[in-house]
Amino acid sequence: METAMIQKVGQIGVPVKDLNRALDFYKEKLGLSLLFNTDSMAFFECNGLRLMLSLPEKEEFAHSSSVIYFQVTNIKETYERLVDKDVIFIDEPHVVAKLGQTETWMVFFKDTEDNTNALMSEVKV
Repeated sequence: METAMIQKVGQIGVPVKDLNRALDFYKEKLGLSLLFNTDSMAFFECNGLRLMLSLPEKEEFAHSSSVIYFQVTNIKETYERLVDKDVIFIDEPHVVAKLGQTETWMVFFKDTEDNTNALMSEVKV
């Protein structure tokens, strides 16, 4: 059997319009650990995955990112904590799939740069 060339995702880049505003959102509201930042980029640690916020180098890259799904243990509790921090949610936590004795819950939210992200949780029922 051939070994896969791609091992894992190591970093996700998220385009931002205002780096300081986005830095505050991901650090203070979401509670991610800031590794370091420069004038145009900020890097966060997210359990082995690096999240890079960056000002677009060219106008053609100035668009919303893919949806990032943040895994959480208790989606309802995390949702309430983030609502208290004025995070703007698109919907409320809800079941999106059920596989055997496990339900997958999600809730979608916007960051300060108009990127859509989500919280997700696997719940045993």
